[in-house]
Amino acid sequence: MAVDGVSMRYGVMPGGLLVLDQVSFALEGSEFVSILGPSGCGKSTLLMIIAGLITPSAGGITVQGRKVTRPLTDVGVVFQHDLLFDWRTALGNIMLQAEVRGLPKAAAEARARRLLQQVGLQDFADRHPWELSGGMRQRVAICRALLPNVGVLLLDEPFGALDALTRDKINLDLQEMWASERPTTLLVTHSIAEAVFLSDRVIVMSPRPGRVVEDVVIDLPRPRAIELRDSPEFTAYQRRLRNAITE
Repeated sequence: MAVDGVSMRYGVMPGGLLVLDQVSFALEGSEFVSILGPSGCGKSTLLMIIAGLITPSAGGITVQGRKVTRPLTDVGVVFQHDLLFDWRTALGNIMLQAEVRGLPKAAAEARARRLLQQVGLQDFADRHPWELSGGMRQRVAICRALLPNVGVLLLDEPFGALDALTRDKINLDLQEMWASERPTTLLVTHSIAEAVFLSDRVIVMSPRPGRVVEDVVIDLPRPRAIELRDSPEFTAYQRRLRNAITE
């Protein structure tokens, strides 16, 4: 995946609002990268541009060797809100991907149940979203995004509304699923600790207009346990990223 000189301006010059300014970076295959930055710096806008849901004012995106010119149908996207359908069960929401894409039903259902088991929800397959906690709902949303064996996973602050303990558990679940599936993953987050814990690299963006100000490689062993957050190495990465944001 490559982001090449992407700028985004809303409105007509000179009164238009410049949200992103010449943003460039690349992700290697199976890499997990987080985008970190202050509110309003264009992180979510950039993710929507990568997904082909918004057309940039300048620059371009390449995903899996193809230039993005329309909404992508072969990537997984998880938004801030889970967007589950209340009239479908957890399994039914995941299987929506199979129905839309015309995947073989039996194989897709077997995979959906494996994904649910991987996040500890195998006993909740027949429950509806209104019977699930916020953390459970986001786990289902991640399973839905991964069902078609996508090579790219885009996550737009999916855990921001969760309490700290639930967020820690989902971080562990996501780490395990990523290690198992190995999609190229881009996570937008406000949490410095979350970015360090999950990522191979963290890209720091400036206040609006968003520009890349630092690209930090996270050299910590995997798999990572929550206790790693108490280590001096983890704390040093947090300090470096916090300084990059505030400066």
